[in-house]
Amino acid sequence: MQYRRLGKSSLVVSGLGLGCMGMSEFYGETDDVESIATIHHAIERGVTFLDTADMYGIGRNEELVGRAVAGRRHEVIVATKFGNVRGADGAFLGVNGRPEYVHQACEASLRRLRIATIDLYYQHRVDPKVPIEETVGAMARLVEQGKVRYLGLSEAGESTIRRAHATHPIAALQTEYSLWTRDPEQGILATCRQLGIGFVPYSPLGRGFLTGRFQTTGDLSEKDFRRFNPRFQEDNFETNLTIVNGIKEVAKQKSCTPAQVALAWVLSQGEDLVPIPGTKRRAYLDQNLDALEIRLSDADLKRLDEVAPHGVTRGARYPEAHMKAVGI
Repeated sequence: MQYRRLGKSSLVVSGLGLGCMGMSEFYGETDDVESIATIHHAIERGVTFLDTADMYGIGRNEELVGRAVAGRRHEVIVATKFGNVRGADGAFLGVNGRPEYVHQACEASLRRLRIATIDLYYQHRVDPKVPIEETVGAMARLVEQGKVRYLGLSEAGESTIRRAHATHPIAALQTEYSLWTRDPEQGILATCRQLGIGFVPYSPLGRGFLTGRFQTTGDLSEKDFRRFNPRFQEDNFETNLTIVNGIKEVAKQKSCTPAQVALAWVLSQGEDLVPIPGTKRRAYLDQNLDALEIRLSDADLKRLDEVAPHGVTRGARYPEAHMKAVGI
């Protein structure tokens, strides 16, 4: 396993983390037994960075991760998030960054995870109704109390990142980044590097699209939220397949999978990036981890830039209502 430091912090994690969201919701049927086996297999292969959030499965994903790391807490860095509020029926109730809620959410996550300290605590989405200084100030008090080690933000805008970092050092920013989502290259990455903040790309495989496994929307189960994602809508889907076909060309030349090429591309964008591809199966986990051994040549990188330049992907990253919470 290769290891990377998140920005200027002392937080060192495996070069690839494991996104656990899909183990409990959003991507079709779930299997807790296989998911826990996948987490254990990841740890055995040297993965130390596990990513979850209180909204995934309405708390069930944190509970799953908690069961998986019981007795192995010393082997992992646990990252979780707060801020996206959901009702008991799963309905999204908005974003909450009020100081009192920060503390309530942290206590609830600690109970579900069955741990004494969260290694990396992200604000999942910025609350436009609450000054970021107040939210991060409350998060900083959690650090003082020993309940959290490092602070992070997710999908925050450049100005917010700077204001947050001035309030308390931010160790990592988590934002979508891949060959079909290159938006962070327009300023977010530069801001993080200037401030010494690590960058954690989520959905580095384009929510699975860049693996080449999906050829039509019919390949997605009825319960899969990607059916409602603009990029997976019929016309957009067909157009976006041209990106996958270009990735397949490079993969064929390198005798690897398209997913491995997509991950290798993200890894090649800087030593300060730690992608967290999600999977709930051991077989896909192994394929993802093998991407750490792939080296893309200058010619490979040039070809991928031609195939997937910024802005080529058709469709928004999320439905319109969800996009309003991005980049604040």
